[in-house]
Amino acid sequence: MKFTDGFWQMRPGVTALYAQEAYDLDQHENSLVVSAPTKVIQSRGDTLNRPMLTVTLSSPLPDIVGVRVEHFQGGLPQFGFDLVGAESGHGDVQVQDDRATLTSGSLTATVTKEAPFSLEFTGGGRVLTTSGAKSLATMQLAPGAQVSSGVVGNARAELAGHAGGAYGPGSPGHPHTYTLAQLSLGVGELVYGLGERFGPVVKNGQVVDIWNADGGTSSEQAYKNVPFYLTNRGYGVLVNHPGHVSYEIGSEAVERVQFSVPGETLEYFLIYGATPKEILERYTALTGRPAHVPAWSYGLWLTTSFTTSYDEETVTGFIDAMAERDLPLSVFHFDCFWMREFNWSDFEWDKRVFPDPEAMLARLHDKNLHVCVWINPYIAQRSQLFAEGRELGYLVKRPDGSVWQWDLWQAGMALVDFTNPDATAWYKSKLRVLLDQGVDAFKTDFGERIPTDVDYFDGSSPERMHNYYTHLYNQAVFEVLEEARGTGDAVLFARSATAGGQQLPVHWGGDSTSTYDSMAETLRGGLSLAFSGFGFWSHDIGGFEGTPDAGVFKRWTAFGLLSSHSRFHGSDSYRVPWVFDDEAVDVTRVFTKLKLSLMPYLYGAGLDASATGVPVLRPVQLEFPDDRAAAHLDAQYLLGSDLLVAPVFDADGCVSFYLPAGVWTNYFTGETVTGGGWRTEQHGFLTLPLYVRQGAVLPVGARSDRPDYDYLDGLTLAIYPGAASGAEATRTVTVTNPDGRSAQFTVERGSAQIRVTSSVPDGWSIRVVEQDETISASNGEAVFAL
Repeated sequence: MKFTDGFWQMRPGVTALYAQEAYDLDQHENSLVVSAPTKVIQSRGDTLNRPMLTVTLSSPLPDIVGVRVEHFQGGLPQFGFDLVGAESGHGDVQVQDDRATLTSGSLTATVTKEAPFSLEFTGGGRVLTTSGAKSLATMQLAPGAQVSSGVVGNARAELAGHAGGAYGPGSPGHPHTYTLAQLSLGVGELVYGLGERFGPVVKNGQVVDIWNADGGTSSEQAYKNVPFYLTNRGYGVLVNHPGHVSYEIGSEAVERVQFSVPGETLEYFLIYGATPKEILERYTALTGRPAHVPAWSYGLWLTTSFTTSYDEETVTGFIDAMAERDLPLSVFHFDCFWMREFNWSDFEWDKRVFPDPEAMLARLHDKNLHVCVWINPYIAQRSQLFAEGRELGYLVKRPDGSVWQWDLWQAGMALVDFTNPDATAWYKSKLRVLLDQGVDAFKTDFGERIPTDVDYFDGSSPERMHNYYTHLYNQAVFEVLEEARGTGDAVLFARSATAGGQQLPVHWGGDSTSTYDSMAETLRGGLSLAFSGFGFWSHDIGGFEGTPDAGVFKRWTAFGLLSSHSRFHGSDSYRVPWVFDDEAVDVTRVFTKLKLSLMPYLYGAGLDASATGVPVLRPVQLEFPDDRAAAHLDAQYLLGSDLLVAPVFDADGCVSFYLPAGVWTNYFTGETVTGGGWRTEQHGFLTLPLYVRQGAVLPVGARSDRPDYDYLDGLTLAIYPGAASGAEATRTVTVTNPDGRSAQFTVERGSAQIRVTSSVPDGWSIRVVEQDETISASNGEAVFAL
């Protein structure tokens, strides 16, 4: 949201109430309260008829400082995010004559008393960022004020409160007052994150509105908006506002990041970390870590696609044809039309095409498959659940007490009110029927088109609930799965989310088109989401809209099977590989089996994501934060810590990518390359740039037919070239089985030999890649002479 007219003036109709000085500095137990009038107080008369901002500093966890900026404090209480890790008692406050500090861990916030207002954050012995003059304010808008927002189209209509509604100051979605904060951007400082965004991964110069929308992957809108960013200067910032947050990232004031919210109050948390990984660890400690997902979910998912014609014979034909072609399949997904048209969602199988769903699901389980079905939180008027929900008062209402409805997506559809505990329990009860029938997982689609001209059961702000609705929706579904299947065996395939949504994996990238360009923007969305604390991610292999040509499908298959989760899905055409060409079958086989053989490594990366918040798919900047040449990379990534992947985005098979410093080994050929520069390669469809990091020890499984096997039975540790001295000379690798059993392997690399020891006596081997030789363990040890 832009309020200024250049550096000197405000836009017409905007009155700025800036914090001008820290007039009083008061300690309240573990918090610091700053009284910041909007004029420098020089006489007693200046204290009259004078607005004042109250700025409260506190700490919910070590290395995190919260800043709450308030104009009027008498408003109705408004909810923020569920900060599941927040604790009381953190933060040491020191007040002196000219300044005050709040220190939490290695992070210190300093407020100086003399004008102009100054709030400085230091961590690790250096200044991270500051809020200086004109950096904290309440903005009052007169009717007709010409402020600028990036919220457009359907999102603008939703924010205004109804489809096609006006959007202007004073409307339901455009209040008269905004509160903003600005933090300085240093020279060379780069901003990452803010949820799933499909443009460049570096956000500098962009205007970003946190407002969930169903806009596809080719627009400024996003399904997963997260008001959290981090920078390469050692900190991240979470704005604790679940509704509309507008960011100007060096785009209005070019030396600052500005974030503004409607109303009289703004709260944000600044999170210190010496590395981006540390920032994500602390951010997810505050907002929640990704749940552990089952090993079976890492395998290949195949769907019916969306509007294609299918029945049980079609489904069985696809599954059997996959097996005949030696294409391992783990999950089959039934998309929307498993329910009858116009009835979504009633959770009833369409008996015209699936007359005996229980028997069908049993037959699929007999083929060692798990089953996922599509759902959403919308209740069509024709659904038998509409009358039931209306009678019980479980549907979201308009202010006049009528049920909110519209005809977009489903005729006369309404919304389940998840702020009502009884409505949530009712919705859950419908899902339990499906689980009893044999369903294993749910694709929780939609949750973005949430209106603001409504009243919620618990009185929640409709503006704040617009983004947060999907969190309550996904949380309800995930809880049902955990209750029925147990912790660690629940998994969603979710499209929409906001901060905290990372606790409820997996998330997929939304509706892409079937092109190379859309494949690249899909990856950018995944990288941006990874910077926002989401540990597990997938996308529609081949693209959703349209039908890809064979080349796009094959390239996307390689990329998709080198993601944490992998799904073939489309809109109006099937995605079974043989409909493209014979080589597509070969590509699917090669990369599916490659992924399954890497399950001991990938499963470990997933456990790490659940334990630390560091995602499985990692932007290069996350692993190499000090490499300035990597700062803008968004067409490649790391899968776990040791595999670098550069998907091919061109029809000619040519790909340019960057290898950071060190020795890298081509996974397919064993060739070693010295990094620290760009490289261009030509690839057929059965390979792509896949490089293993210096000194890596990759645990490779003995099976490639399924993802959930005994990883320790026949395990091979692939040892890659690396340093023969120093910290890199010794590595400890833990391999954990899906059943919870684990073993540790210690690899010591000297100048003359490589020695591996483990508590597991035998049944495993080591392969020294540079020599291309394999030896078996004996009595818990394997020694290889170089």
